[in-house]
Amino acid sequence: MLIDFFFTLKDARIPVSIKEFLILLEAMQKQVIEPSIDDFYYLSRLTLVKDEAHFDKFDQAFGSYFKGIATLFEKHPEIPLEWLQKRLQRELTPEQKAALEKFGYDKLMERLKELFKEQHERHEGGNKWIGTGGVSPFGNGGYNPEGVRIGGVSQQRSAVKVWEERTYQDYDSERELGTRNIKVALRRLRKFARDGAAEELALDATIRATAHNAGFLDIKMQPERRNNIKLMMLFDVGGSMDDHIARTEELFSAAKSEFKNMEFFYFHNCVYEHVWKHNRRRHAERFPTWDLLHKYSPDTKLILVGDATMSPYEIVQPDGSVEFNNAEAGAVWLQRLTSSFRHYAWLNPEPEGLWQYRQSIALIQQLMQQRMFPLTIDGMERAMRLLSK
Repeated sequence: MLIDFFFTLKDARIPVSIKEFLILLEAMQKQVIEPSIDDFYYLSRLTLVKDEAHFDKFDQAFGSYFKGIATLFEKHPEIPLEWLQKRLQRELTPEQKAALEKFGYDKLMERLKELFKEQHERHEGGNKWIGTGGVSPFGNGGYNPEGVRIGGVSQQRSAVKVWEERTYQDYDSERELGTRNIKVALRRLRKFARDGAAEELALDATIRATAHNAGFLDIKMQPERRNNIKLMMLFDVGGSMDDHIARTEELFSAAKSEFKNMEFFYFHNCVYEHVWKHNRRRHAERFPTWDLLHKYSPDTKLILVGDATMSPYEIVQPDGSVEFNNAEAGAVWLQRLTSSFRHYAWLNPEPEGLWQYRQSIALIQQLMQQRMFPLTIDGMERAMRLLSK
């Protein structure tokens, strides 16, 4: 049984080895875990997966092999789960949608606190309580121009806050399919120099030296020619960016192979006072954004990648983040980034024809001095030309 599981992981391009597989079998033989699928999941991941970047692939392969397992642990939300079960799908006319009132951020949060005290049962299809399928700003599965999504999945993408802790996946840096054209576009951003140890044959210098040495071979070496561009990329992850994972992974993979002096960090929707390197540790292992401003030199090329699709409050309002209470507005941090780095651009995977319908995109464009480009080959070439100046 477990041999087939081993080959399932290999087929998923997870670099597992025979030695690690034998360690797993030995642990099973010594009964270091209870006979539980949850315990086996964590033990097998611990023994077989060497890099957190492969956790997502492992989860998919594990779920595929042990069919029917959608999740390996239960969540216990403070709001009863039955309140959030969607049974009704309401369709509103454009006139009905336009008639719905926006509360405003502060009033919205105060109203949510009141409902926690007042509501004692599940509700569906209404316009007041925490429920599903209605026009209330609290719940999921319905419609409201702005609200707090509690449970469910994003549909209208108009939530001001999300009442849950979400797990994002790191982008795959080994993705190869479709990256060739992206690499070609990225190569416009190159500045070669020879540095480091003299470890590469200098053919022209060797020929000249041999000729001057009466034909006796005189080998000359030189440092390897490297692209010495310093690049920092900030990637939006999670939420509406889930629609663009494939293209973003292609960009991430191509950039890592083209630029040796590349640093990357993650953020969600807008940059605030901290960023992170690993999505599974994003709450425990954070990097202050101030460190990015002070650590990296002003000639570092800065590229932000995101769809810029969010509530406008996330950009202009303190405490506007959907995930935590940020002390300063996202716009403040974007202005600090663009002031600290001379060369910067924003790559947006959303189709350019949709930008005019997103208020948040217009705000980001303004903050980025109109340096936003679509995540297409043409858009990337334009961005690389700008960064090369």
